[in-house]
Amino acid sequence: MRFLKWFLVIIALIIFGVYSVDKSLVASNIVNTTGVAHYAEGKFYNDAKVEPTNLKKTLGIIARYFKEKRINIEPAKPLPMQVLTKEILNNLSSNTVHIVKLGHSSMLLKVYGEYWLLDPVFSERASPFSFLGPKRFSPMPISIADLPAIDKILISHNHYDHLDKAAVKQLADKTKHFYVPLGVENDLKKWGISEEKITAFNWWQEQQTANALIAFTPTQHFSGRGLSDANNTLWGSWVIKTQENSIYFSGDSGYFAGFKEIGNKYGPFDLTLIETGAYDKDWADIHMTPEQSVQAHIDLQGKVMVPIHNSTFDLAFHSWTDPLERVTAASTVNNVMLSTPQFGQLFSINDAPIVDKWWL
Repeated sequence: MRFLKWFLVIIALIIFGVYSVDKSLVASNIVNTTGVAHYAEGKFYNDAKVEPTNLKKTLGIIARYFKEKRINIEPAKPLPMQVLTKEILNNLSSNTVHIVKLGHSSMLLKVYGEYWLLDPVFSERASPFSFLGPKRFSPMPISIADLPAIDKILISHNHYDHLDKAAVKQLADKTKHFYVPLGVENDLKKWGISEEKITAFNWWQEQQTANALIAFTPTQHFSGRGLSDANNTLWGSWVIKTQENSIYFSGDSGYFAGFKEIGNKYGPFDLTLIETGAYDKDWADIHMTPEQSVQAHIDLQGKVMVPIHNSTFDLAFHSWTDPLERVTAASTVNNVMLSTPQFGQLFSINDAPIVDKWWL
């Protein structure tokens, strides 16, 4: 039992980015960094100084796992979920943008008839291991096999709860194109994705597609999957601007001045999908509190906010309901329109916010 507990702690630290174990990625992430300002000595870095992880801090986090009493860390009953089918999705109109939250930060969009996936994680565990690590609270509303053909997959960074190797391999044949941060293209190529199906982005790089402009924008975070590949690949967020609407997808980030910069350049946004979960005082630079998430939405000049990165995996010390309880309170105080759809619940970009405290 003691070995198992220690092993689970190590898995948690892998998820937090303190340790990494995917040895196959260590030597092969050679990145073309010509003209990249935020890159030096083989590593990407944030614009603002972020507190580095060291052995003392790591040991302190491990000690907390043994000393702190944690309550309500997972749901006591199955979460409400609306099951999706290919038929339901195909019957949606093709003259607007439809959105569905699949789980954690995984989103499915139907953008004027095209199917887009954002950070698709379908595996049972957010972990390099299939038998240990954070296990999802509930199944996905739809399987990869039941999905329609996917036009675009957008990846924010390479952590295990955002880049799912097994899902990428299963999605390879039914996906037209992958959009990834600099360096992550090498991971995908090793996993069998052909080079012509991948576009790698630097911060502020844009590409006009048939139905939308997409832009890769900064966040304050980090990357790593291998034993010694910390920050070898880039991390960031995505802007999606159609002719009529704008969407912001945060990926993972600590609160930083970049949100205002993105809002001034690409806002206002009709919808923001903002990280709200897995925060803690020991990694406050790289994950936001719910109150900071609401402020990020305000900085981005957002209209409606959907909190993501919650209610799927146990990745921090807070209770599983804490993110949604706190973001609801903060949105009320700040007069922010918050939408809290159930997993699998479809809505369109101009729909009224979904007010549903389904986690209670």
